[in-house]
Amino acid sequence: MLVQILKTLFNRDLNRLKQEISAYQTEEVIWHIEQGIANSAGNLCLHLVGNLNTYIGAELGKTGYIRHRELEFSLKNIPKAELIKKVEETITVVNDALDTLLDEKLDEEYPMLVFDAKTTTGYFLVHLATHLTYHLGQINYHRRLLDM
Repeated sequence: MLVQILKTLFNRDLNRLKQEISAYQTEEVIWHIEQGIANSAGNLCLHLVGNLNTYIGAELGKTGYIRHRELEFSLKNIPKAELIKKVEETITVVNDALDTLLDEKLDEEYPMLVFDAKTTTGYFLVHLATHLTYHLGQINYHRRLLDM
């Protein structure tokens, strides 16, 4: 049951990510950084796509995705349509991986050591969902502050 709940939450928030990126009226502002703001909405979007494709797609779904984390924060001026396409592809990857995950696997150790200590797959998936929501909120605030 938790797998289905997580799938629902990932879909909800990834679709909200698409809506947030789509809502920018001035495309260049997606990449704008103001004083006190460390990352642009575009870089946060790339980071979320890379994060989920790595930890859900590659690890659980065996997609073969290879992450280039440094590019998530250094690439700039990717068109809004391309960002949205990347999010849509990530939705598919997440759904495909979670569709094959049995609830019993949630209590097993996550296959990659990410934090200082080992975690269960269920714990790590909940972490990924909250990580997505955290950055989604930053993107929403970025858009409302800077896209006037």
